[in-house]
Amino acid sequence: MPDAQKPAAHAVLLHPNDHVCVAARDLMKGDTISVAGQSITARVAVPLGHKVAHRPAAKGETILKHGQPIGIATAEIAPGDWVHSHNLTAGEFSADYAKATDAPPPPAPIADRMFDGYRRAGGKAGTRNYLAVISTVNCTASVCKYITRRFDRSTLAEYPNIDGVIALTHDTGCGMQFSGLKHELINRTLGGMARHPNIGAFLLIGLGCEQTSAGYLIEQERLVQIDGATASQPAGSPIVLTMQDLGGTQATVERGIELVAQLLPRADDVRREPISASQLIVGTECGGSDGNSGVTANPAVGVASDRIVAAGGTTVLSETSEIVGAEHLLTRRSRSVEVADRLLERIRWWENYVGNYGVEFEMNPSLGNKAGGLTTIVEKSLGAIAKGGATSLNAVYEYAEPITEPGLVFMDTPGFDPVSITGKMAGGANLIVFTTGRGSCYGCKPVPSIKIASNTPMYARLQDDMDIDAGRILAGTSVEQLGEEIFDEILAVASGKQTKSEQHGIGEEEFIPWIVGPTL
Repeated sequence: MPDAQKPAAHAVLLHPNDHVCVAARDLMKGDTISVAGQSITARVAVPLGHKVAHRPAAKGETILKHGQPIGIATAEIAPGDWVHSHNLTAGEFSADYAKATDAPPPPAPIADRMFDGYRRAGGKAGTRNYLAVISTVNCTASVCKYITRRFDRSTLAEYPNIDGVIALTHDTGCGMQFSGLKHELINRTLGGMARHPNIGAFLLIGLGCEQTSAGYLIEQERLVQIDGATASQPAGSPIVLTMQDLGGTQATVERGIELVAQLLPRADDVRREPISASQLIVGTECGGSDGNSGVTANPAVGVASDRIVAAGGTTVLSETSEIVGAEHLLTRRSRSVEVADRLLERIRWWENYVGNYGVEFEMNPSLGNKAGGLTTIVEKSLGAIAKGGATSLNAVYEYAEPITEPGLVFMDTPGFDPVSITGKMAGGANLIVFTTGRGSCYGCKPVPSIKIASNTPMYARLQDDMDIDAGRILAGTSVEQLGEEIFDEILAVASGKQTKSEQHGIGEEEFIPWIVGPTL
């Protein structure tokens, strides 16, 4: 690789009290590791992103990383040892849940940052302009896709302000308790997508006998159709097609094509205009994490998060099952005791939920996470929350709830990326920042997703999918500098710059609502 990309250090020590440092390159047995003014000899080969013992630890001793416990040594550990699953286990986790004791003051305001977006009714701002065909039940998913296939890029050439016609489909909608938790979640998700500022117009396609009826969705979510999606045009009743009433598949497809064709000119009648960065709602996500995610990409996103908050915007942490072991750090910086209590209530819900299925949080780190150097869920969580920067936690939302509070907020979602991001989109996120160490090639519609690689070798292999190389931090670029670059990229993408996943057309199959509860 070019000299400018060579790591400036062999390893990174994250906190002076840590037992371990993180390999900034592949280390060979016998390599001399210079870190924090100390020289250590690698006793075995240690892959990039994995942990190297910085100081000794006895069997049974608590091992620190990020200045926090990440597990218990299962064998004696000497400086230069590789520290991973063979000599480290999760152990029993306990934390002091202090509440709102360390909430920082608001950051110095940033008033002059703008993006070119779509101004929507009700004060919302879109970063894209899609037309959506939304399925109320899985039984109409194919019909929705048949309708949207009619509107490819060549068909849409005369509508330059429309990014595409998409089908938002799912695998549920029936076999559930009417108005129960499962019904509430899918209703909230579909309603949030119909209202999304990146959706200029939409159709609802129902079968006719499902629990998730279009009428209930419209009533409970107070849906309206905004023709052209501008404040100056009147609201009306959403357009609903019911297959059983129309005469089945072919008749519904034909009618749907006619209605989309009628909506296109009105949805196209919008123009990008300068909008304050305070209208950004940026969902943060990490998928396929590795040992460098918490060293490079996630802390840099944290810097960008602080800039968005300072500009009056909103950033969203999520993935409840992947903050376990680090939640005590979020309760301390919560704006109020009430916010901290709501976060802990969601943690307790998850403990009961996974316990019902005989699952433990420690099962969360994937095979890819472990291959990338992450050993325990606590270690993974400590790196994950770095995406939230250093501002106070202002609110906690349930899955797909409308996000109304500015600043750093948290949404209760699973760790599975498509499900997690679907909830944030339904809550109103108009842009996603996604960090990855192993190389998650993810995209979503109707919201652009900026992909940030935690290490340069992976970025080099997957340049067609990655937007930013955070591995440059290991070569000497500061976390602060890269965070500023990410903030600039957020504004550019919000203004219309295409991400790599958008260039590939990725996004419709990744719309996956969270389904909780029995199928009846």
